Amino acid sequence: MLNKWRMLLATCTKQKIVDEISETVEIPTKKSLSAVESLIEIIKTTLGSGEDVMISGFGKFCVNEKAQRKGRNPATGKTMILAPRRVVTFKCSGKLRDQINPN
Repeated sequence: MLNKWRMLLATCTKQKIVDEISETVEIPTKKSLSAVESLIEIIKTTLGSGEDVMISGFGKFCVNEKAQRKGRNPATGKTMILAPRRVVTFKCSGKLRDQINPN
């Protein structure tokens, strides 16, 4: 079973997740697709409102504010001012880190 999960996660796509949920829980693909879509929409909406999303045993998606700063166009070398913006970062949980690095 572990090798099956490793193959699934080698290049994990939404469709692979939907198919695996459908097969594992034995529900129709349409229902598992709906569940995955709902989860993704909840995460996007929460992050969009500026709140963090923590999934126990997996990790935390954090919304960080980047201040206005000086930047440079790499194609032209011209200096420019980059507008302030929000970015999402991910910090994995200790359990996930231990699973990735078992030694």
